[in-house]
Amino acid sequence: MQKLTQRDIRTLKIGGICVAAIVVFVFGTTWIERWSKVRADIQKKEAELDLIDRAKQTGVMSIVPAFETPEKEEDQKNRFRTKLVDQLNKAGIKTEPLKVVTTKKTLLKNYKLMLIQCKAKCSFTQALDFLARLNENPHLVGIEEFKIKCDQNKPQEVELDLTVSTAYAS
Repeated sequence: MQKLTQRDIRTLKIGGICVAAIVVFVFGTTWIERWSKVRADIQKKEAELDLIDRAKQTGVMSIVPAFETPEKEEDQKNRFRTKLVDQLNKAGIKTEPLKVVTTKKTLLKNYKLMLIQCKAKCSFTQALDFLARLNENPHLVGIEEFKIKCDQNKPQEVELDLTVSTAYAS
């Protein structure tokens, strides 16, 4: 067997580099094509999700009679709490101070959930009046928890544990 000359070694090195370049080119172009398809599919899916979000917002707007767009957390908390207290007062319900609880739960893309807990004593008819007029609130209101406790000694008076929710812009 003969020893390889410098020229042979150089030819083998250049050939190896060319083979590696061809392999990288073939697999690289295949990978780039797949990557382009995936990005195009992602853009299509995002467009579909945006349409769905718009449809959901349109549906909410048709259900809620008067609707104000949720604001940042502090503004929304103050406005919603004030309106809720007004509605409780209109129904003649005396409440303890309301407790605001913010959660990390996301409703839609840019909105999060805020909970307000309320404890009150009232008559059963006052509680029903409050529930009947809750849709007059210009903010999106959801009833998360509603508990009524009745004392046997005073059957007309009930203790009300209520948790309502609204959305705020994140």
